[in-house]
Amino acid sequence: MNTLREAKIGQTVKVVKLHGEGAVKRRIMDMGITRGVEIYVRKVAPLGDPVEVTVRGYELSLRKADAEMIEVEDAQ
Repeated sequence: MNTLREAKIGQTVKVVKLHGEGAVKRRIMDMGITRGVEIYVRKVAPLGDPVEVTVRGYELSLRKADAEMIEVEDAQ
């Protein structure tokens, strides 16, 4: 299982599944991260937190803990 946290800078990945429960999962979905959407990894901070991505045409910063809840695969 690969997570968004493990994705490299410049890589485009596709969301397979969202882990987590309740308010945390709802917040991630409210940001536009849902199953099947493509995410482009723009930057990763020097200590790995946060991760800056492009989702649905806008830029978003995610905490390391949130990025670990997003299971991804390489976009085809």
